Amino acid sequence: MEKNDSEQSEQSQLQFQSHSPSQDEGSSSHKFERSGIIIHRRHRRKHNNKDDEQENERVQDKEDNKPDDDNNNDDDKKAEMDAKDKLTDEEMSLKHEDRIFSELDDIKRALEEKVGLTRSFDLVFREMVFGGTKRSAFFYLNGFAKDNVLTDIITRLTYVQHEQLVPDTLKSFLEQFIPHIQVESMHDLDKVVEFVLMGSTALFIEGETTALVIDAKSYPVRSIEEPDLERVVRGARDGFVETLLTNVTLVRRRIRDPRLKLDLFTVGRRTNTHVCVAYIEDIANPSLVKSIQDKIKGVEIDGIPLGDKQLEEAIIGKGWNPYPSVRYSERPDVVSAHLLEGHVILFVDTSPSVMILPTTFFHLIQHAEEYRQSPFVGSYLRWVRFIGIFTSLFLLPLWFLVVSNPDIKPPGLEFLGPQEQGSLPLLVQFLIVEIGVDLMRLAAVHTPSPLTVAMGLVAAILVGDIAVKTGLFINEVIMYMALATIGMFATPSYELGLANRIVRLGFLIAVSFFKIPGLVIGATLWLIVLGTQRSYNAPYLWPFLPFDAKALLKILIRVPVLHDKVRLSITKAQDRTRQPSPEK
Repeated sequence: MEKNDSEQSEQSQLQFQSHSPSQDEGSSSHKFERSGIIIHRRHRRKHNNKDDEQENERVQDKEDNKPDDDNNNDDDKKAEMDAKDKLTDEEMSLKHEDRIFSELDDIKRALEEKVGLTRSFDLVFREMVFGGTKRSAFFYLNGFAKDNVLTDIITRLTYVQHEQLVPDTLKSFLEQFIPHIQVESMHDLDKVVEFVLMGSTALFIEGETTALVIDAKSYPVRSIEEPDLERVVRGARDGFVETLLTNVTLVRRRIRDPRLKLDLFTVGRRTNTHVCVAYIEDIANPSLVKSIQDKIKGVEIDGIPLGDKQLEEAIIGKGWNPYPSVRYSERPDVVSAHLLEGHVILFVDTSPSVMILPTTFFHLIQHAEEYRQSPFVGSYLRWVRFIGIFTSLFLLPLWFLVVSNPDIKPPGLEFLGPQEQGSLPLLVQFLIVEIGVDLMRLAAVHTPSPLTVAMGLVAAILVGDIAVKTGLFINEVIMYMALATIGMFATPSYELGLANRIVRLGFLIAVSFFKIPGLVIGATLWLIVLGTQRSYNAPYLWPFLPFDAKALLKILIRVPVLHDKVRLSITKAQDRTRQPSPEK
């Protein structure tokens, strides 16, 4: 409970749901007036439609005589004409109105056209009277505000006397009578609506053309727990969640440096998703930071509801290359370590994963567990991981090559090869088993937890055992495929494991058709593609290509903390010194 309360306070929660007293006191007259407004609007629509019919026909005749040079412009004109047919002139003007009216009735009318106040059930416009005569209204989203905070504000305002609100009512509300830490005045109605849709609460005051926006929102959020894909035996058990403020707070807790900067951007014309660019100002490369920020500002899209992955494709644009250009992490300690190395971090609201830039192939095969053990044990675990990744890539193609060409078997390895032949060719067996493993992985994701054990038994005993006994597969194919799959699951980066799986299929097909030259050419092309790939001007295979001996040593061996005196050169950090030089 204490953890959840702290998360809610970090989000500045605010909510109060009620109906206007004016609606309770004069419901019948209010309904009559509202019905009169609707009837009047319908009458005006019919009148305007008749008046505009001939004008629309003349416009259409002119458009038909023009050449069809720009379909997009024609579509925009057609959409605008359709909007005019459906809305009156008053409704169109209110829809695009950006100023705040001094009368609450006018504000409410504008909000009806702008955000659908009376049609969307979760929009609340709570009218009240403070100081005896001053009409006010709270405008908020029902699911984002918190009852107790808004109740405290209203309770405080009910004790305000009329004499305390003169001569400047807005200033009195802002500086004296709203007991909240984040309150801002705004003159633009569109800006107010934008903040309300993000969870804030707006306070409109009769006679004022400025609104007060109270940033006290509460998002639905799950509790902080250890990420499933990055578990460690020892270490922190906290992980990122879907709330941006919670995630940056977890990083702030670890890096209490005033030079840690968190720049906020908005992406998506309709979703208005918040994106945070995090970096340490005197460490990160300024050109790298500016390049990433310019990319984010240049994204023109209606929205990124899927969060980080859509943003990655928008700013990276790697096309059909299966290898990841960024590293994802859900661990605050891993992200903090990369910030200290000079990397730039991208947080996306509603996404529990954050992006680390720039990223190389060797960043994707590191794991936090290696740094939770001693340097010797950490180096051993790292090498075991390297062997597993190499196995997932080359074990099956090499075995297939040796079996297909018995004359190239090295002395002492004559036992390699199938003891008996299956009913299907080896390549077909490999392809079927590969697809079967992927099906089991997908089934495990979509299967309820209590049934996963049963599903594993069905897949391993019934399907696998029976397939071997019936002669569809041979034992060696199942065994080597299992080893390759274990190596794939040992890859820290899920995206890298899937990319290696696709490359392995390519190697198998190349060996099947071209034997030794197929594997050699395939591996060479694989190295060339990875060697030419870049992540924000960082070579993907660095420090192997281009070769950097000192940096490669740090990749192959987990160096003790006190021996790691400088930052890696891949980030081009301004301050490469991690430890002060010893005094002589």
